[in-house]
Amino acid sequence: MVAIGAVVPTLDAALRLGATLDALRPGGVADLVVVDGGSRDATVAVARAHGARVVTAPRGRGSQLAAGAVDVRGDWLLFVHADTRLAPGWRAAVEGFAPDCAGYFRFRLDDEAPAARRLERLVAWRSARLGLPYGDQGLFLSRALYDRIGGFRPLPLMEDVDLVRRLGRRRLVALPVDAVTSAERWRRGGWHRRSARNLACLSLYFLGLPPRLIARLYG
Repeated sequence: MVAIGAVVPTLDAALRLGATLDALRPGGVADLVVVDGGSRDATVAVARAHGARVVTAPRGRGSQLAAGAVDVRGDWLLFVHADTRLAPGWRAAVEGFAPDCAGYFRFRLDDEAPAARRLERLVAWRSARLGLPYGDQGLFLSRALYDRIGGFRPLPLMEDVDLVRRLGRRRLVALPVDAVTSAERWRRGGWHRRSARNLACLSLYFLGLPPRLIARLYG
């Protein structure tokens, strides 16, 4: 078995973090690190109760992921968002993975609404055709490859797009396991409005607008 270090960035994520960490444990990760950006709820306590080491970093997913990658132990790295649960079988899916590739999981939402299924299909198309999986699909790659491409940059937003663009489409591999993400953002913000906002942010990023300015729109 390869030695996997898992990194989970958090900010006020106590409600769903336990399920995320529990989904990683059966995979036998060598090290499980939660990188907290200043939570005011019980996130840190939940992380420790579920067997994770906790480190702190400046708020912002890019900064937190970069800090976690430096701290975590393992020749392979697995990055997972705090509101995303990897389905059973993820460990078998990454066994024997090519060291010069990066794997991402199948985007799923924990909602039965037809809008959720439409969004899942759109994400599958974007990932396969454009080579743009997002962080809520998880990312698995060797530490050697991560270091070679420069790792996560301390960006407040679009840190996942920035990284996968440096990886390139040829290195990206779709893994046949679900990454089940909370649909709360879409339920709260509206399915169409939230999706339109995400697309606007991506478009602004490709047009060259600094991520710190895009973050204000993302909300």
